[in-house]
Amino acid sequence: MTTLTRQAVTRILGPVDHTLAAELVATGASEGELAEAYAWVVDDEALINDLRPLPKGRTAHLVDLLQPRFGPVGSED
Repeated sequence: MTTLTRQAVTRILGPVDHTLAAELVATGASEGELAEAYAWVVDDEALINDLRPLPKGRTAHLVDLLQPRFGPVGSED
């Protein structure tokens, strides 16, 4: 398990502000956990359709941090 670095955050997410990058690194999550969280944020329907279990632990925390920046805009009715 490779712990997140600023470089890994940029490689997985693209350019992000320093505050978000620091918050993500501070979680102690791995690169794999960040990649999984990002996948949930940008297309949770595909993962649900694949019957993937909902994120928990550090991955769920990463989802919470990523949602405001990368999640869908507006509400779904």
